[in-house]
Amino acid sequence: MAIQDKLKILIIDDEKQFTEELSGFFLSSGFESFQANTVGDGRKILNNHEIDLLILDVRLPGVNGLDILKEVKVLYAEMEVIIVSAHGEMDTVIKAMRLGAFDYLRKPFRYIDIQIAIERTRKYLQMQRRLKQMEERNSLISKTLEEKIKRQFIGISPQILNVFEQAITAANYPDANVLITGESGTGKENIARIIHYSSEKKDPVFCAVNSSAITESLLESEFFGHKKGSFTGAISDKMGYFEACNGGTLFLDEIADMPLNLQAKILRATEEKVITRVGDTKPIHTDFRIISATNHDIDKKVEQKEFRLDLLHRLNTLHIHIPPLRERPEDIKPLLIHYVDDYATKFNKPNIHISKEVFDALLKYDFPGNVRELRNMTERAIILCKGNLLGINDFPVKLQKASSSEAHSDSINLRTHEIEMIHKTLQNCKYNQTAAADMLGITRDALFRKMKKHNISVNKSEA
Repeated sequence: MAIQDKLKILIIDDEKQFTEELSGFFLSSGFESFQANTVGDGRKILNNHEIDLLILDVRLPGVNGLDILKEVKVLYAEMEVIIVSAHGEMDTVIKAMRLGAFDYLRKPFRYIDIQIAIERTRKYLQMQRRLKQMEERNSLISKTLEEKIKRQFIGISPQILNVFEQAITAANYPDANVLITGESGTGKENIARIIHYSSEKKDPVFCAVNSSAITESLLESEFFGHKKGSFTGAISDKMGYFEACNGGTLFLDEIADMPLNLQAKILRATEEKVITRVGDTKPIHTDFRIISATNHDIDKKVEQKEFRLDLLHRLNTLHIHIPPLRERPEDIKPLLIHYVDDYATKFNKPNIHISKEVFDALLKYDFPGNVRELRNMTERAIILCKGNLLGINDFPVKLQKASSSEAHSDSINLRTHEIEMIHKTLQNCKYNQTAAADMLGITRDALFRKMKKHNISVNKSEA
C-alpha cells in the first residue's frame, strides 16, 4: 500500500523553452513535473511513471495531437489531459473534448490560466481518489457520516456487516432505546454515533457519558441538574444530561457500573420523560433516546442483584452485540491498511508499505484490546519505523492464538475472560496501568477497581 504525495504532471510539447518554463512553474507550485519534446520521450515517461495530468500540444511534428489523446485515454484511463495549442479552431476544441480532454487552453496563456485549469483538474482527481479509497478501505459509512461522527467504521466480515445493518435499523426508530454490548475496544461508541447521526434526530445533541467516570456524589446532579444553592458548590443553576439531550441522544457508556440507587432514578426518567433538578420541585419535560453500552455480562449482573432487571428491559428495546476482533479476522487487514494510511498521513511519512509477514502474524494474534489495540499498535509502529516498510519487528506483541480450550473457556466464563484480558493488557503495556486502562477503554480508577475485585496485583519488580 502506497500513499499518494504530489500531483504528477507531464508536458508534451515540441517547444523546449515552453516546456522548461512551464515545468519550472509547476515545480515552484509544489507539483512533480516531467517534460518531453517528442512523442517518443513522452511515451517513455508515461510507461515509467504514474502520471496524473498530461499537458498535450495538439500540433506536434509529424503527429496529430488528437491521435495521442485517443491513445492515452485508452492506455491511461484515469489520467486527465489538458490540450494546449497556438491555434484555437473550434472544431479541434470540440473534437478534443469529445475524446476525453478535461480542458483546452490557447497559447499564449497566463500562468494563472493554467493554474486555474490544474486546480479544477486536481480537485477532480482528489474526488476520484477519495471515492477509490473509500472502496479500497472497506468503509461502511459515507464520508459525510464520518465527518459527523468524527470516526471511521471499517470492516468486511459478515459479523460486522450484520452489526452495521442493525445500527441502521435502529436509526430508523429514533424513539427506541438501544443496548450495545461487546468487549472493550470493539467500537461501541462508534455504533452509537452511527445510530444517532443516521436518524431523523441527528441535528440535536449527542451526549456521551462514561457512567463509571463520574463520582457517586455527583452522579445525580450530573444527570438531572441542580438548582443554585442546593448543595455546597452549587453556585448557579445547572442543566443535567437528560435536559441537555432534549430531542437528541444520551449515550451511557459502561452502564453496568452505574450505582443501584441511581438506576432507579434513571428508570423513572426514561419511563416518564420528566425530570426534576436536585434542590428543585419544578418538573421538566424532556424527550431523549438512550443508547447504552457495556462490556460486562449484564444478565449476570442482574442475577447478582447488581443491575435492575426493570431498567435492563427499558434500555434494551433493541440489542446490538459487537463480536471481538479475534472472531472476525477478515477485518484485520482492511483495518490495518486504514490505520497505516491515516497515521502515515498524520505524521508526514509517505509511501509506507506493509510486509506480508505482518498480515500473516497479526491474524494469529488474539487482540485482547480489539480494534483499539490494533489502532494503538499501528500508531506506535508508524512513529518508530525508520524506513518505508513495516515489518514484524514494528509490532512487538506475542503473536500467539489462544488454544481452543482457552477460547472455549473464555466464551463461557466472562469473569475468567476479563481477568485474562486485564493480565494480557498489563503485560503488553509493561504494567503501566494508565496505558492499560486506555487500551481497555476504561478509566484508570475503573481498572483499579477491577484489579481489586479480581485480586490482580502488580509487583514493583514487574512494573
